[in-house]
Amino acid sequence: MLYRFREAQAAELGLSRKSDRRPRVASSCKSLRECERWRGEILREVSRKVSKIQDAGLSDYEVRDLNDEINKLMREKRHWENQIVALGGVNFKRSTAMLDEDGKEVPGTRGYKYFGRAKELPGVRELFQKSTEVAEEDQSFAFYKKFLNQGPEYYGDLDENDEALLQHEKEAEEEGS
Repeated sequence: MLYRFREAQAAELGLSRKSDRRPRVASSCKSLRECERWRGEILREVSRKVSKIQDAGLSDYEVRDLNDEINKLMREKRHWENQIVALGGVNFKRSTAMLDEDGKEVPGTRGYKYFGRAKELPGVRELFQKSTEVAEEDQSFAFYKKFLNQGPEYYGDLDENDEALLQHEKEAEEEGS
């Protein structure tokens, strides 16, 4: 009761912020300051959930649910950032990809992401291993791929059909002899 009294008293004096809910659609908010406020609130929620996902006492199902919630919040944060840019605010979005120590793009950095213990879940661990193995195979194959399926022009078999080249060779032979 005392809490409600203090809250009403602060509201009368204009000291408290109104405790309204975050709009479901970011484009409905037309104030840049409000958009940045809601984005900050989402970042705090993401931070709380990322620290909570590290808890060893959580079951695999709870970790998956938390990871889903974090991804949902990240998608919502992206909507708020788009609205902030549309209203003429700062562009918070990064266009660079996350790279590991070898300079390769880290798997799980585009689209759906895995946070904390979610990376060690049974199905996810294999996904990360497969993506790194495929990336290594792609690099080694890409070097040799340019030499596969070369046509006769690559080996010089069609040079006899090029009149300009034949004339140039004939001139070079005459100069050489």
